[in-house]
Amino acid sequence: MKFIIRFALIALLAAFAAGCGALDVGGSGGSPLQKAKEEGVIKVGFANEKPYAYRTEDGKVTGEAVEIARHAFKQMGIERIEPVLTDFGQLIPGLKAKRFDAITAGMYITPERCKEVAFANPEYKIGQALAVKKGNPKNLHSYEDIVDNSDVTVAVMQGAIEKQYLKQVGVKESQIKTVQDQPAALAMLKTGRVDAITMTGPALREVLKAEGDDGVETVEDFKQPIIDGESIVGYGATAFRKDDKELLEAYNREIQKMQEGGKLLEILKQFNFAEENLPGDKTAEELCKG
Repeated sequence: MKFIIRFALIALLAAFAAGCGALDVGGSGGSPLQKAKEEGVIKVGFANEKPYAYRTEDGKVTGEAVEIARHAFKQMGIERIEPVLTDFGQLIPGLKAKRFDAITAGMYITPERCKEVAFANPEYKIGQALAVKKGNPKNLHSYEDIVDNSDVTVAVMQGAIEKQYLKQVGVKESQIKTVQDQPAALAMLKTGRVDAITMTGPALREVLKAEGDDGVETVEDFKQPIIDGESIVGYGATAFRKDDKELLEAYNREIQKMQEGGKLLEILKQFNFAEENLPGDKTAEELCKG
C-alpha cells in the first residue's frame, strides 16, 4: 500500500514538473513580440492626419509615422502591419483596450500621455503653424494674439496637443472649437465658422495641398508659443502599452539604427520634413519628465 502511494506521489510530482516546464515555455512564446513575429502581422492604430498617418484614395495607409513603423517592424521580423483607423482622441483608449498593439500617428510625447502609454524614442521634432483667412483680417501672428482678442475662435483636432498649448498661453475654452480631423478644421475656416486653425507645419502643408487653400493662407511669421519660458517644439513617436516592454525595447533599437543609418531622414523627407526635424539625442524618458 505504501509503495502504491509513493509511486502515485512520484508520478504526480513528475507531471507537475512537466506541466510547469510547459507553462514556462508557453508564457515566453506568448509575448506580444513573439506573437507578432510568429503571425507576421501587428495591429497599429492611426488617425487620418497628413502627413503623419492617413489613408489614400486607393485605400493604402501611409504617412511619416506609418512608414517608419512599417520599416522598423519589418526589421524586427514582423512582415506586415494591420492598420486600424480611429479618431485621434480614441488612439490611447483603443491601445489600452487592446484594439491594436501600437499607435503610429506621429503623436507628441507629453508627460500627461506618458501616464497612459509607453512611448518609443522620438522620430521627429517640429513646431506649430497657424492658418487664417486671406489677408489675415484678425491680424493673428501668435497664440498670444488669440488671447488678446476674445472674439477670435480657433479650430483644433480632437485630442491634439495644440488645444493644451492654447489653454496654457491663456486662450479661453470658449474660443477653441474641437473637430474630428484636420480637413474638418480647414472646412470651418473656409466657411468662416472659425478665424484660425492650428496644427504642426507639415500637417498644415499637407491638408492645404489635399483640400485646397482657396480663401486661406498660412501665417508665415507665426511666433512659436512660449510656455514656461521656453519655445514649444513637439517630439512625435510610436506608443505601446506600458506592459509591452519587450516590444518597446526592440522598436527603440530599430529607431536608433534608422537614425544612425540615414533611413529615418530618408522617410521623413518623403513627407515634407527636413533634416532640422530629426529628433537628435532626445529620449522618451526625458520628454516624459517634461
